[in-house]
Amino acid sequence: MRFAVWNLEWLNDMVTTDRDGRAVLKPGDTRVRGPKPPWQTENPTVAERSALIAAGLADLDADLIVVVEGPNLTGELQAIFDALAPGSWLCHVQRSRYDSRPGPERRRLGSSQCVGIALRLDRGAFADPPATFWDSESPEAGLIHAASEPFFLDIEDNGIFEWFRYERRPLYAQINPADGAPFRVLGLHLKSKGIFQAYEWSKWWQMADANRRRLLAQCRHIRRHFLDRYLTDADTAAMPLIVCGDINDGPGFDTSEMRLLASGVETLMGRVWEPGLTLGNALYDSLPDKDRAAEDFSDLSTTRFADPIFNDSFHRVWIDHILYSRNARPGWVQDARIPRKTADGLDYWKISDHFPVTARIDLPRPIT
Repeated sequence: MRFAVWNLEWLNDMVTTDRDGRAVLKPGDTRVRGPKPPWQTENPTVAERSALIAAGLADLDADLIVVVEGPNLTGELQAIFDALAPGSWLCHVQRSRYDSRPGPERRRLGSSQCVGIALRLDRGAFADPPATFWDSESPEAGLIHAASEPFFLDIEDNGIFEWFRYERRPLYAQINPADGAPFRVLGLHLKSKGIFQAYEWSKWWQMADANRRRLLAQCRHIRRHFLDRYLTDADTAAMPLIVCGDINDGPGFDTSEMRLLASGVETLMGRVWEPGLTLGNALYDSLPDKDRAAEDFSDLSTTRFADPIFNDSFHRVWIDHILYSRNARPGWVQDARIPRKTADGLDYWKISDHFPVTARIDLPRPIT
C-alpha cells in the first residue's frame, strides 16, 4: 500500500457551498491562498491551484493520503478529491471546536486547516469497511479524546503549571487493508514554531521561546497520555500505529530548544529508557549510512520559508514526518522518500509550500 502525508497549504480556501448546501469548488477565476512564486504579485486562482493539485495527486498515485491544512468539513475534502484526484475516494476530516486564534464570539466556527484522510477505493486495496474513523472531539472516542483535551503541564518541572491545547484535534483512524493486517493512523498538525515577520530581538526571543514551549507541551502530552498508553494497553499494544503529519519540528535542538533542553519530535518518538515504546522514523531510515552517522538531515527538508529580515534568503527544514510503532515486523513501513518533482517535471513546491512524504506499507496478515 502506498501511503502519503501532505500539507496542501490552505486547502480549505478552495471550497464553498452551492445553493443546495453541497460542498463545491469555488469558481475557477476566484483567487485563493496558495503557493505564490516570487515573480507573481497575485494569489493563484482556483483553476490554477486545481490543475497543480490534480497533477500532484496523480503523480503520487497513493492508496492512502493524510491531508494536512485540509478543509473544515468531510464533505469539502470529498468534493476536492472527487473533482481533482483520479479514481474514487473515501474522505474524512477531523473537526476541532477550537479557534486557531482569538476572535469575536460570534465568529467562532472552530479551527481551520484541519487534518483529513483520503482512501482510494477503486483499486481494491481496502476491505469492507475500508476504515473506522473516531471523532476525537467526542468523549466516545475514548483515549484519543482524553489525550487531546486542553491540559495543564509543568513544562520545566519548576512547579509552575501552564494551560495548553491543540488548535487542531488529532485525526485517528483504523485502516483495514484487503490483503493485510489492520493498522491505525494518528494524524497531527502541531503548533508552528516559525516566526515569519521581522521583530526587535527581545520580542523575537520571547515569541520563539513561547512557540517552542507550546510545541513541546503538545508533544510531551500526546506521548504520555496517548502513545505510552496505546502501546501498553492490552486492546491496542499489538495494533501497528503510524503517527504522521506536519509536526513542525525536526531532530536535534535549535537555540530555543537548547534553553528548554527538549526536542519536540524526539519527545514524540519516545525515551531511550523504554525502547519498546519508541517510534521509528521512516525518512531517517531512508538516509544513507554516511548521512546517518553524521546526523546530516539536509536532504530531508520538507518545506522552506523566506527569512523575515534578509532578502532572497530561505530556510529549509524537515518538519513533516511518518513515524511508526515497533510492534510489527521490521520493515513494515519502508521506502520513504520526499518527491521533489512529478514525473512530468512539475516542481512540488509550486503545488504547496510543503513537499509530500511517501512510504510503502507492507503488513501481511499474521498466520493463524
